[in-house]
Amino acid sequence: MSEAKLLLEMRNISKRFPGVQALDGVSFDLYPGEVHALVGENGAGKSTLMKILSGVYQPDEGEILLGGVPIGIKSPRQAQDLGISIVHQELSLFQNLTVAENILGGRMPARGLLRLQDRKSAFCIAQEYLANFDLPIDPGTPLDRLSVGQQQVVEIAKALVQQARVLILDEPTSSLTEHETALLFKVISRLRSEGLAVIYISHRLEEIFRIADRVTVLRDGQWVGTKTVAESDLETIIRMMVGRRLHLEDLYGRDSGATGEVILDVEHLTSGGRFADVSFQLHAGEILGMAGLIGAGRTDVALALFGAAPVDAGVIRIGGTPQRIHSPHQAMALGLAYLSENRQSDGLFFNMSVRENISVTHLDSLAKLGFVDQRREAQEAQRFVGELSIQTPSVEQPAMNLSGGNQQKTILARWLAIKPRILIVDEPTKGIDVGSKQEIYALLHQLAAKGVGIILISSEMPEILGVSDRILVMHEGRLAGQLRRSEATEDKIMMLAAGQSLSGRAT
Repeated sequence: MSEAKLLLEMRNISKRFPGVQALDGVSFDLYPGEVHALVGENGAGKSTLMKILSGVYQPDEGEILLGGVPIGIKSPRQAQDLGISIVHQELSLFQNLTVAENILGGRMPARGLLRLQDRKSAFCIAQEYLANFDLPIDPGTPLDRLSVGQQQVVEIAKALVQQARVLILDEPTSSLTEHETALLFKVISRLRSEGLAVIYISHRLEEIFRIADRVTVLRDGQWVGTKTVAESDLETIIRMMVGRRLHLEDLYGRDSGATGEVILDVEHLTSGGRFADVSFQLHAGEILGMAGLIGAGRTDVALALFGAAPVDAGVIRIGGTPQRIHSPHQAMALGLAYLSENRQSDGLFFNMSVRENISVTHLDSLAKLGFVDQRREAQEAQRFVGELSIQTPSVEQPAMNLSGGNQQKTILARWLAIKPRILIVDEPTKGIDVGSKQEIYALLHQLAAKGVGIILISSEMPEILGVSDRILVMHEGRLAGQLRRSEATEDKIMMLAAGQSLSGRAT
């Protein structure tokens, strides 16, 4: 590769925002047919660098060369015209349009003198790209009927339609199962063999050793180093990212902890078309993992427990008392809290401050004569900022300006403020760096030690295996089995998730 001619060069890029030096003289390059991983903690400058490359921001200093020719990228459209396409971590799709319309966008084929949309041709083109992922998605399906993982596949297919020379993938597997991730890697390998260059951003560091050729590490807006994957190992990359040695065996925290009485008892819970006959118990102080493929029903069960989805049959007992939970408000009054897998649409109020995001679940407790006591509200927010190490210049900072890890900790603070007995966390470390992951795991362990029962839904196998005391596995809306921490392995979980019993027979 060193003998090949560089396709892309970013030289000495600097970018400053009010009060923040986001990038300071960062350089990055890319060869044709290369997968170059870009890693770093949240706030390291990865997103800013890629937004400059994709035309969202303009650099204060530095230059960009494409094929050896200096270029100025003034807009995202110009970047696309130059063959630079980005798939963002937070999806940029239209929920009310079909899969085909989202994939093709302004490239919808037309026919006749009136240039009417040729939907049949559009569906065929979309199906051709979807076939790369071996997923049964109908191009005519409205996007809002797909799971988050399926929508991620649509976002990637949309980028491929644009015939990019440089494809930027920002956390592309954050919502994908292991099977879908393996299929994505096959697609990337095929595109690489055709000369497409890929910039791969991921907090799942083990992935870069499966797919990347080189890796560049940023920290605090500065270039730390670039290495070939062949000459690197996971601990070296982590040390470059965080500036200290972080032992992998310490990442997940503790061994299985002591648990108390049953605080949640679910019997034969059913929601038509979503899941059926789900039964399990949650103990005080227990972290109960919930694994399974995307669409298996894990999130649907969580939403039903939180009163955000209907229940057709079954019993939910909290503290031994049967409950009919019809709304999130009622669930919160019973001591339940739910951290959604999608902080963009269901979690943060991005234009509101950290203070307002934390207090929104319990404004009544902060009010006097119907008016919120903003002094008490700010004091409480400041306490959580300190306890959870939320990196923000002020509790008045808009949530949109925080890094992904600090956004997630802000949402956790919101739920901790109501002192829940049962906390459901759905993909709690999705799209955040290894340092922030360790902090969130430590927080979950602290809560469990105080007697909070935690349900952890995760698609990251190391996370499920490393954090959970016990693991439930879902398959096609049903509980396929459960495993104690001491007996759980990745192979056993995947067998149950695929509908196989541990003896190899279909369940």
